[in-house]
Amino acid sequence: MRFDELPVSAQLKRAAADMGFTEAMSIQAKTIEAILEGRDVIGQAKTGSGKTAAFALPCIEKINTNRDELQAVILAPTRELAMQICGEIRRLLKYTDNIKVLAVYGGQPITEQIRALKKGVNIIVGTPGRVIDHIKRHTLKMGNVSYVVLDEADEMLNMGFREDIEKILKKIPEERQTLLFSATMPKAILDIADKYLNDPVHIRAEEEPAALPDIKQNYIEMKEKTKPEALCRMLEYYGSELSMVFCNTKKRVDNVHEALKARGFSAEALHGDMEQPKRDKVMKKFRSRRVNILVATDVAARGIDVEDVGLVINYDLPQEPEFYVHRIGRTGRAGKSGIAVSFAAGKEKERLKSITALTKKKIKPMPLPSYEDIFNEKIKRLIQNAQNETRQGIEKYLNVVEDIGNNTMTPSLLAAGLIKMMVKNADTDDVGDIDEGPDIRTVYINAGSRDGVRIKDIVGALAGECGIQGSVIGDIQVEKEYTLAEIPKKYVRDVLKGMKGKKIKKKSVSVSLVKDEPKA
Repeated sequence: MRFDELPVSAQLKRAAADMGFTEAMSIQAKTIEAILEGRDVIGQAKTGSGKTAAFALPCIEKINTNRDELQAVILAPTRELAMQICGEIRRLLKYTDNIKVLAVYGGQPITEQIRALKKGVNIIVGTPGRVIDHIKRHTLKMGNVSYVVLDEADEMLNMGFREDIEKILKKIPEERQTLLFSATMPKAILDIADKYLNDPVHIRAEEEPAALPDIKQNYIEMKEKTKPEALCRMLEYYGSELSMVFCNTKKRVDNVHEALKARGFSAEALHGDMEQPKRDKVMKKFRSRRVNILVATDVAARGIDVEDVGLVINYDLPQEPEFYVHRIGRTGRAGKSGIAVSFAAGKEKERLKSITALTKKKIKPMPLPSYEDIFNEKIKRLIQNAQNETRQGIEKYLNVVEDIGNNTMTPSLLAAGLIKMMVKNADTDDVGDIDEGPDIRTVYINAGSRDGVRIKDIVGALAGECGIQGSVIGDIQVEKEYTLAEIPKKYVRDVLKGMKGKKIKKKSVSVSLVKDEPKA
């Protein structure tokens, strides 16, 4: 069905056309008519299915513009998603007057939201916790709400919002229309639907290829312990201005972030345990390119829309295939191409089959780049950038080169020295295939978290005292009383010799080669 055939106002059709909507997607075509008929709906739709428009269009259509009161409540799991939904509704309201929408979420001063609510709002999009705060303060009056949406309900339950959701629903009149959208339908979701929805129609989006832009998709098979160095290699190989690295857990995000920082990469972490001001600060730095690598969980990354993300790395493959679509959709935006690389360790490779079934696109295997590959790619980028710079305004620089050539150094030697400076971290004489077990050794260091030791302290000590690059150090496990660090075979002698008699965090340490894993 075409968007101009949907049973909504001409103003909404015009706004939808401005947003690039032409053909209605599966969930939209099936849902909008049922909602406009007044039916409660359970919508099972995956990320990227177009479900926001499916509930936003009829929501706007149902608002009575003669009533300056709250009529619709939309709940979302994260601040980012709430802002994204609110933004899409505002774009759909481009040609519609007298309808006000407001996003309410934690991390923003509640007084600002209270002032906006006092001016009159017809639609709110909020996170459950902040909506509860407003209800307790009596700044949200739910008595005239007739339209409720639970978006990404499975994620809200995963984040522990069930009790808040039920409190909110109990504050809203029973004579309402309730819509529940979820990618998955676990028992907890069905229980809520059975308790709070009235004879709902269950609409499932047709299985259709996930909408993906021009993204080159690859995967690399590897052992779990090789992921830290593999990540460093991929980031150096592609050299993207902005990159995102996805992990499945908050702890994993923190560990990967710390490991990248310790190895000299410009990175920040983003996950649900962080306070909202901190998350805002991280996103501001990423958008302004003050850091170029963002390590995040799926939930924290919901609603993030940053252009020019050139590379997405799945450090962990997601448990749910639709999360893969959401992750790699962070790249390839605004008509640009993008790159997505997934690390597949152990049973993770099995998940690729369900991901391929969803996307209907082949994810091709690729080898882990060698240091020679990284060197060649850096040279290629350097030459390309230099060619771009030579197109205009280089006369004074040519004069500098000519003056040097007339004195102590030929232009060729000068160029070679400058290239060496620019490509200093791609030493082609470094370790080869990290997947070959015999080429990797584990060293035991008798200092751990009890001594205040962190990953960056280990990397700093090994790099500073032993003269090896942080990027070639493999997995580092900081336990309570000791640390295990993976070192390329060729550097073990340097490490054992270089760390002899040295201190980490003011503690004299001993370093030995591990043959059998030490017991804690």
